[in-house]
Order: sequence, then structure tokens, then C-alpha cells
Amino acid sequence: MSAPHRLDRGHTDDLMSFLAASPTPYHAVANAAERLEKAGFRQVSETDAWEGSSGGKYVLRGGAIIAWYVPESAAPHTPYRIIGAHTDSPNLRVKPLPDSGAHGWRQVAVEIYGGPLMNSWLDRDLGLAGRLTLRDGSTRLVNVDRPLLRVPQLAIHLDRAVSSDGLKLDKQRHLQPIWGLGDDVRDGDLIAFLEEELGLGAGEVTGWDLMTHSVEAPAYLGRDNELVAGPRMDNLLSVHAGVAALAAVSSGELPYIPVLAAFDHEENGSQSDTGADGPLLGGVLERSVFARGGSYEDRARAFAGTVCLSSDTGHAVHPNYAERHDPTHHPRVNGGPILKVNVNNRYATDGSGRAVWAAACEKAGVPFQSFVSNNSMPCGTTIGPITAARHGIKTVDIGVAILSMHSVRELCGADDPHLLANALVAFLEG
Repeated sequence: MSAPHRLDRGHTDDLMSFLAASPTPYHAVANAAERLEKAGFRQVSETDAWEGSSGGKYVLRGGAIIAWYVPESAAPHTPYRIIGAHTDSPNLRVKPLPDSGAHGWRQVAVEIYGGPLMNSWLDRDLGLAGRLTLRDGSTRLVNVDRPLLRVPQLAIHLDRAVSSDGLKLDKQRHLQPIWGLGDDVRDGDLIAFLEEELGLGAGEVTGWDLMTHSVEAPAYLGRDNELVAGPRMDNLLSVHAGVAALAAVSSGELPYIPVLAAFDHEENGSQSDTGADGPLLGGVLERSVFARGGSYEDRARAFAGTVCLSSDTGHAVHPNYAERHDPTHHPRVNGGPILKVNVNNRYATDGSGRAVWAAACEKAGVPFQSFVSNNSMPCGTTIGPITAARHGIKTVDIGVAILSMHSVRELCGADDPHLLANALVAFLEG
């Protein structure tokens, strides 16, 4: 895979394909792995002994992937250059007892995952996708990528106050999607439907991790197609750019070992075995050091020289709500990626980290912007502070500015994704 080029819409076209093919974290990491395989990477199992050979390798665990490239000249104490991202997005996820309904409607019981803009899920044609675990312990991905479910909004005639008081949604009562008609709701109907979709035998599925997604395809938008609308940009935009950047540098000699770490569960705190607050990244980096004959001293030296770019989407200035932004920091779409700063460590960036990012952007010929929150507004956070604190690694928070964050359909500039990828290539190359 060649390095992305500035203002090459081919990268953005490919991003839209990646978004459409990745309705869940499990699909996202499978698609990332497929792209890395084409670039010469090979999967290693966590249960096998690792060898210290050079080349590209990756580990898959659930909805997370850690991939790295070891140059032939790498020593046990060679530092890492890490791109951090996350694979999950806010959505509606299927409950353990999914079959429900009332008054002649058949419904699917769902739980709210993360912090979605709930109104954006109303009156959308929704598909269903995720991971099924079979009786023998194996897993299968499933993606019903056609209109299957819908969360119908109450007609204005039955809620006249919505025009004056605004829409008020109860998470438990108002967001359960319909998927058919009938009073004879039977336990097991939804899973039996999915078994039939995949050609599995009845009763083969014993576990599931399922979630809804909008089936509307990503698309260019605007008079000059300078915008892109699509799902899950937070944060598959960064995952896609990270995969492209890692594949682009995975040949020849480098002063660092480049790494992509794409975690699950960022949207609900990162505390899982596949989240940034878990041991996955540290375990992979340490095992790579030890596989190359390194000691604990080599591990300490490698970590001390390591830098991580935590790449996640941020907020572009909203033309209808400019007062919600800091008055002197107004990131614009297609203005280049953003550097995110918060002195209370909601982002991990400091002055020395800014210098690392500025050097990468200068090398790539990519402009960048700065983002801080309005002092009167709470600031979000990322995997950046978690990574810095858990591993003692210098971390810098960056990303692409978008609108409609956490909506079922978000909006970014068409040029920013490949500008980000170009900067990430320069960062990994050192």
C-alpha cells in the first residue's frame, strides 16, 4: 500500500468504503487486518511463543487490533512510535433477551451504548451486525446490511409540546426498534433469524454481541463535494488513517518501531481487556522487546523513548452554535488535523508533545489547527491520558475536526482524512 497523497480523494473514497464495511468494532478490525495482510503483515497468536523476527505483525482480540512493524536493524531497546485510536462508536446494542414487543408490534430489546445523540437514531432504516459465538467456541461475524429495524418517532399530533418544549426521549421506553408484526413474541426468534442468515443450524449460536447501524451509505456532500457525511467517523476515520500510514512505512529501515493500537470500549471508559485501560498494548510491546532478546532494562529504555499520537475526532466550529466554542480557537473542516489541548489533562498534550506533532506536520507539508474547550463547557477526553498514565509513554492528542459527533451520521471535510494520514506517515517515519 502506497502512502496517501495530499488532496488525493482516493484516500477519502477508500475511507467511505471502510466505514460502510465496518458496522461494528469486530468488522473494523477484520477489515484492518485484511488491509495489513496485503501489506505483508502476519497475525501472531497471544497463546503462542513469539519469535524476534523482523517484519509486520498484528494481534487481534475481540474488537481491538495491535499491529507493529519491526525493521531488521531494530534493537531490543528501540523505541516505538504509536498511533492510538478506537474502534467503537455510540449505538443501540442488543440485550441478552432480545425478543420483545407489544400491541401487535414485534421489537428488539436494546441497551444504549456510550453517549449517542439519541434523536439521530429515530426514523432511520437500521441494519444489525456483530459477532456470534457458536456452541464449539468459534465466532462468526454477521452483517444484515439492509433495512431491518426502525425506531419510529411519535407523530407530532400526539406530542404537540415537542415544537415548543423540544424532544424528550426516555432511553428505556422510546428507543426500542420494531422489526415486524405479531402478538406471538417467542424467545429465540432474533437469534434463529441470524442463524438462518448465516446458514447455521438451529441452536448453534450460544452467545452474541450485536448492535444496530444505519444502512445509509457514506456520501460526498456540498456544492463542490468538499464534505463527507457518514457513520462512525468517531473513530474509524483515525483507524483507517492509521492502517494506511502503518502500511505505507512497513518497508526498509526506520529509527523507531511503528505501531497501530486500535482499542474497543473507548466510548464507555476503556476499562476492558480490549480497552486502552487494559493490559493489551503494554503486553504486546513488552513481548516484542523480550522476543528480540531484550531485558527489563531494554523494555524501560524503549518505553522512555516512545511517543504515542492519540488520534480521535474533535469538534469543528459549528456555524449555528459558535458561542459553545472557545472564542479564539475555531477549527475549520478541511483546515488540516487538530492538536487537542487541555491543561487539566483531559487531553495528554503538553508543549514537548506539540513540538513532536508540529515537526511531523511540517515534514508532511500538512497544516494543523489547535483545539481547546470553552472554559464554561466540560471537556471530553480520549485514550490519550489513559495511555500516558498506564504506560508512562509521552502522548499527544490529535485528530480531525468534525460536526455532529456521536450522531448516527457525522460530517467531516473531504480533504482532512488524507491530510491526517500524511501527518501520521511522517510521524511514524520519525
